[in-house]
Amino acid sequence: MTATTYTRFLSRARTGGPRDGDGPKILEHVLGWTLVVVLAVFVTRAGLM
Repeated sequence: MTATTYTRFLSRARTGGPRDGDGPKILEHVLGWTLVVVLAVFVTRAGLM
């Protein structure tokens, strides 16, 4: 790796994506399960199951 390549590697702009260790994991789990339950209620009420 040359000095120019290394400098470019270090100066890359972040795109705003998730990082490891960011945010509370419990919130992600609660929101995920809430989505699953809402989707199941919708499917059941619509008579699709």
